[in-house]
Amino acid sequence: MAGGRGTQDDGSKWSTGKWIAAALAIAVNFGFIAFLVFSVTWQNRKETPVSVELYAPPAPAPKVDTPKPPEPTPPQPEPPKPVAEPPKPLPEPPKPITKVEPPPPSKGEIALKAKQEQAERARVEKEKRDVEKREADKREAEKKKQDDKRLADARERQAREADALKAQADRERVAAAKAAEAATTRAMDDYIRRIQSRIKGNVALPPDMTGNPEAVFDVLQLPTGEIIDVQLRKSSGVRAYDEAVQRAIIKASPLPKPDAADLFRRSLTLKFRPSD
Repeated sequence: MAGGRGTQDDGSKWSTGKWIAAALAIAVNFGFIAFLVFSVTWQNRKETPVSVELYAPPAPAPKVDTPKPPEPTPPQPEPPKPVAEPPKPLPEPPKPITKVEPPPPSKGEIALKAKQEQAERARVEKEKRDVEKREADKREAEKKKQDDKRLADARERQAREADALKAQADRERVAAAKAAEAATTRAMDDYIRRIQSRIKGNVALPPDMTGNPEAVFDVLQLPTGEIIDVQLRKSSGVRAYDEAVQRAIIKASPLPKPDAADLFRRSLTLKFRPSD
């Protein structure tokens, strides 16, 4: 029984203490709220307009001292209790560095690496061959260019030499032709002079012949020199002289033959003057 009473008294005592603590906490909070409201209201008080009237002041009244009512003091809030900072955690000790060995490559990786290395070697070899081929093509093109230039120079030189030889041959041919023509002309002139000389030996000049007129005849002959026709192309102006020359031409048949067969002319043009 005694033990039971003690427990009941302790319960009543703890209940009363809790109520007092709760009341004090409420009172402190209300006081703090009232202080905040009063402070905000006093700081935000609106300004009221002030009007001033000027008038003669009345006689001063006797000064009576009236006691001022005491100003209420706002409740002071309790300072906040310092909160103890939690202890900082200690830094973790550095973990030991363990060297991890890579796993050995598998057969597939070894084969792939070997294949890649082989492909790289093949690529390098191909590039090397391509470079060598380009260099060889370049040398071949340069050699061909030089050979073509030498060939072109040789052809040009040969063409110049051929032109020079052709020009020389043309000059020689022209000279030979001129020489042959001159020789032919001389031979023909000699042939004509021999014919004229033979005909003149048969001309009987008229007794009244004066001056030295020219008579021209066209004579047609056979290869044997026999005359088959005589025509007067140009008269000397003296009919007797023209007839005497025509009779002399017919009497001179056959005419002398040329020294060369190629000098023979079927038709001859003969000129005669009395004094020639």
